Amino acid sequence: MQKMKTTAAQFTYPWQLCKTVHLVRHGQAMHNVEGDINREALLSPHLFDAQLSPLGLHQVGKLREDVHASGLLKRIELVVTSPLYRTMQTAFGVFGSTESNEDAGVNHPQIMAVELCRDRMGVRPCDMRRRVSECQALFPSIDFSMASSFNHKMLI
Repeated sequence: MQKMKTTAAQFTYPWQLCKTVHLVRHGQAMHNVEGDINREALLSPHLFDAQLSPLGLHQVGKLREDVHASGLLKRIELVVTSPLYRTMQTAFGVFGSTESNEDAGVNHPQIMAVELCRDRMGVRPCDMRRRVSECQALFPSIDFSMASSFNHKMLI
């Protein structure tokens, strides 16, 4: 058996100064539930900017517990989310600050909604979002400076 030669990885930037990126998908949303039953349901206006399902809210709670218990929250500097309701529910639910005792003395990362983080800008109501002013009212601690001020519905 021949011994393999290894060399240290070559970074163009010092690895000690690099950032780690974690990707998190939103919890199960109502359009996921209804779409699994009937794909045509995804065209229903009542699924506009779909919110998390009860299971999705449970998934968010579980991930919040895991992130807090692991100590990972202390190392996160920024959370970037799409401006869709379900993604902001997930981002704030996992990483946001609440007024509970579990948050006492914990620094929470900034959460920023960025339009370009959306997975698609389609014609289905579940892929459309509220106006930024509505989102700001629902999630006042999220930074919307990188979210377009137009309503996506106007593009269609």
